[in-house]
Amino acid sequence: MKIGILKTDSVRAELVDEFGEYPGMFQQLLRAVDPELEFIVFDVEAGEFPQQLDVADGWLITGSKSSVYEDKPWIHQLQQLVQRLHQERRKLVGICFGHQLVAQALGGATEKSSKGWGVGVHAATFSARPNWSDDDAMEFRLLVSHQDQVTQLPPEAKILAGSEFCENAVCQIGDHILTFQGHPEFVPAYSENLLNIRRDIIGEDNYRGGMASLSLPLDRGRVARWILNFLRA
Repeated sequence: MKIGILKTDSVRAELVDEFGEYPGMFQQLLRAVDPELEFIVFDVEAGEFPQQLDVADGWLITGSKSSVYEDKPWIHQLQQLVQRLHQERRKLVGICFGHQLVAQALGGATEKSSKGWGVGVHAATFSARPNWSDDDAMEFRLLVSHQDQVTQLPPEAKILAGSEFCENAVCQIGDHILTFQGHPEFVPAYSENLLNIRRDIIGEDNYRGGMASLSLPLDRGRVARWILNFLRA
């Protein structure tokens, strides 16, 4: 299977040597489940978009420091691409920014949350067990880093999992679109660096809480398997 990664941001220069770029994080995450996976990357933030949608078997939109409601040409173009993928019922997974952009592109809304920043390890709980999931706990933990949240779902979307802080943490549209607010590709050391860099922005209470949470267990591998189960179904 070949996955097309739509890259919507770059890792800060001082962190690239240790952690790589975002497409590399996803490749490492997903190849840990299936070493035979192939990938093709499009830097959509730089204006690089696929001309043919069949160059990949499924698509994935990364996270970004940009907000989906910013007036940037590449964001508008990416929304149009999401609409095409939806119309053609092609498999698509959105992560964080990707989760929010899918909602906005298909008739929902994303806004800056009145609850403030979500950082560190957060748990979400399924309301019902999806068919691409497993028989383990209904709760799962991922690293998060976001101030925006999906506040209105697209007409066809269903909420699969959420929390008190983020009600719309996992959403699905039909059998072809799946989105997560959390970051399965992040590792604790990367989040620790982000927390240190953004300490003044997120506030001291959020910083301390986020740092304290980094020792909690994560479900990165589970979510990676879910993503591949979904893309293959």
